[in-house]
Amino acid sequence: MTAPTTPRDLSAATLREKLTSGTPPRLLDVRSPAEFESAHIPGSLNIPLHILREHREEIARLLDDDTVLVCRSGQRAGQAERALAEAGRPGLTVLAGGITAWEKSGAPTNYGQERWDMERQVRLVAGSLVLVGALGSFAVPGLQALSAFVGGGLVFAAVSNTCAMGVALSKMPWNRPKAVDPRQAIARLADSGR
Repeated sequence: MTAPTTPRDLSAATLREKLTSGTPPRLLDVRSPAEFESAHIPGSLNIPLHILREHREEIARLLDDDTVLVCRSGQRAGQAERALAEAGRPGLTVLAGGITAWEKSGAPTNYGQERWDMERQVRLVAGSLVLVGALGSFAVPGLQALSAFVGGGLVFAAVSNTCAMGVALSKMPWNRPKAVDPRQAIARLADSGR
């Protein structure tokens, strides 16, 4: 097993320059298909984080060191980098600030159907559950336990850098515009090789 690495961050401006060079890097977007469909960097390939984790050894063999991992903010891309490092491909680059920073820089972006990103959906559901638990406890004694449970879940999510609610929400129909077939995703990655 490879020792943990710290991903190399790349700014949106630097990535933009590299993409116009003679040897542009490969872009691997690890967000959900719905997030990818709503906005992505032209030329990037979508392999959601859960598929990347399940097939990391095979994916790691297909990548070279000039690969940039992309997500919404950089968090999931960092998780993808660590998973690929464990599979023998350490030191890949992560787009600092993710697609959010890319869009803010005014860089070219392909847009599709607009959808709420996963973090925003988690905030809505968690906030709603806390509100229901707090306000509902006036009518139903003990319902404040729901708020405490959600609060504990959020603390655990922050400490462990995982999000069970995000995973559950990613399986909802509105977040799955089309299923990603792992074999097809890996084949597209192989076809995009150098």
